[in-house]
Amino acid sequence: MAIKVATFSGSLRKDSFTTKLVKAFVQLAPNEVDVNIIDISQLPLINQDLETNLPQSVKQLHSSIEQADAVLLATPEYNRSYSPVLKNALDWGSRPEGQNKWKGKPVAVAGCTPYQLGAFGAVHHLRQVLTYLDMPAMQQPEFYLGKAGDKFNDKGELTDQETKDLILQFWDAFIIWINKTS
Repeated sequence: MAIKVATFSGSLRKDSFTTKLVKAFVQLAPNEVDVNIIDISQLPLINQDLETNLPQSVKQLHSSIEQADAVLLATPEYNRSYSPVLKNALDWGSRPEGQNKWKGKPVAVAGCTPYQLGAFGAVHHLRQVLTYLDMPAMQQPEFYLGKAGDKFNDKGELTDQETKDLILQFWDAFIIWINKTS
């Protein structure tokens, strides 16, 4: 039976490097992994007033999380933190209070940026939140894709072999992590 991984891009931009990276993770996923990219673009901003009658997009998010065996988060870096759209999805996945859908889901994090540091600050800030959400996060290997603009062609395909190799190594470690923590 395939391992079901829900993956999230923390960027909504049409030509997002983070979304391109997520798609590369999907393409390079091992046969025993079924990856589902979750669209978070339609989620309303977190608002406790909406919790008594959850919007359909939030219900779909909850269902996607419940169906997943594990979660892969990819984030760009905004001002040394992860993106607001990813924060919004994490918050909705933990609400209403006492109904945290993330609890116990093994998670791995990848950072992506066109700049030098590969979203180092974003990844580490995100890890703090994952601890609170009770998501066992894979610690090693870490994944930081710097200079992302140089790694993809005009069609959005990953062309950098070193990055492809890192993704394959990351998947190997993540599968072991999922099996250990599930």
